Amino acid sequence: MSATTVSDTALTTWNIDPAHSAAEFKVKHMMISNVKGRFSGLSGTLTLHEPEHTLTRVEASIDVATVNTGDVQRDGHLKSGDFFDVGKFPVMTFKSTRVEPKGDGEFAVTGDLTLHGVSRPVAFAVSDLSGPGKDPWGNTRIGLTATSKINRKDFGLSWNAALETGGILVGDEATISLDVQFIKA
Repeated sequence: MSATTVSDTALTTWNIDPAHSAAEFKVKHMMISNVKGRFSGLSGTLTLHEPEHTLTRVEASIDVATVNTGDVQRDGHLKSGDFFDVGKFPVMTFKSTRVEPKGDGEFAVTGDLTLHGVSRPVAFAVSDLSGPGKDPWGNTRIGLTATSKINRKDFGLSWNAALETGGILVGDEATISLDVQFIKA
C-alpha cells in the first residue's frame, strides 16, 4: 500500500524510541564465522494507516560513529576511511519508496538506503508488527523487526585483505537486523 492511496486523516505518526531499539549487522570474518556489530543513535518515524494497522511509510537515520563490535580497535577501523568514513559520512539513512502488506503484520518495505554517500534501493522484510500497547507513563507503543541483506561493496565499502590460505578477511554480504520500538506522536 502506498502512502498516496490512503486518506491522510487515517494516518498516524510514530517516533523511534532509541532506548528500546537496535540496529545490528553481521558479516563473515575470514570466511569462517560471523562478526556482529551494533549501532545506537537511531531516529526516525513510521506512518501507519490506523483502521487497518497498516504500515505506509518509514524514514530512519543512524549515527554511524556509534558502531560497536565489542572491539575498540576494530571499531576504530570501521569508522576510518577504509570503511564508513564517519568524518565524511556521519549518518546512514533509509526512506521507504514502497510498502507492500504480506499479511499477519508482515510487510515488504523497499526504499533508498544511503550509506557512505551512496544511495541504493534495498528491500526489508518487516515482521512482528505488534501493539499498540500502553507503557506505564501513558505512551502508546508499537514494535517491529526488519531484516535485509546488502552487498557492502555496492555502497563503496570495499576494503579487504587476502588471506594467506586463500579467501578474504571480510565477506561482501552484510545482514542487517532491526528491532525497533515506536512511540505514537
